[in-house]
Amino acid sequence: MARIPLVAGNWKMNFDHLEATYFVQKLAWLLRDAHFDRRRCQVALMPAFTALRSVQVLVEADNLPIEYGAQAVSVTAQGAFTGDVSADMLAQLGCSYVIVGHSERRKYHPEDDANIVDQVRAVLAADMKPILCVGESYEERRQGIQLDFAVGQVNDVTRDLAKEDMDNLIVAYEPVWAIGTGMVATPDTAQQAARAIRDHISGKFGESAGQAVRILYGGSVTSKNASQMITQPDVDGFLVGGASLDVEEFARIVRLAAKG
Repeated sequence: MARIPLVAGNWKMNFDHLEATYFVQKLAWLLRDAHFDRRRCQVALMPAFTALRSVQVLVEADNLPIEYGAQAVSVTAQGAFTGDVSADMLAQLGCSYVIVGHSERRKYHPEDDANIVDQVRAVLAADMKPILCVGESYEERRQGIQLDFAVGQVNDVTRDLAKEDMDNLIVAYEPVWAIGTGMVATPDTAQQAARAIRDHISGKFGESAGQAVRILYGGSVTSKNASQMITQPDVDGFLVGGASLDVEEFARIVRLAAKG
């Protein structure tokens, strides 16, 4: 089954709405000049909440081949939850994706598995696609349990989901030890993790679900390592952190994914 690669840029807490607008415009120019074909690769940006409306207006007005989403979501629909943003609010802004369970959210807020399950359900109920982040720390890797750990995180979130929910779930394997450190997993390591996750989903939800789910790699992704990563049979794109703040570098990663 052919899976369309996805390259998603997680801007984290960077770029105000004016900077976001400039980035989107320049990215669109770079992709146009490279004869980018959105049928071969999907591109998504994850701005801060404050920039989402500006990105929406620009993308919709110029019919740009760029999707966008949010970095986090509340598990509640509305009410007295100061600072929270609901899935329905994000859907009304035209978001296609929401990152769920990123290691920084797990560490600093913190979000546990029960909360992450509720986030996934909220995103799916609002007809958006959750990008579920999983991955081991250096300690789990040192113990040699990295695959069991990543697959366990997937299982903790998906065990109560229905088979049809898997049609819209995206998994991002992000080894925590590689995020923002400059260290990166080898292509073989990324493939092993992606294969283990795919096998788990196939075993639980059926072969068709396992073959359809897109599995991204994240963790110090650059154009230097993306070319080898994307050739791995079970790696379907990237969740890009720091490199997504450099528009020319991000465009290079997109072009590599489209070729791969």
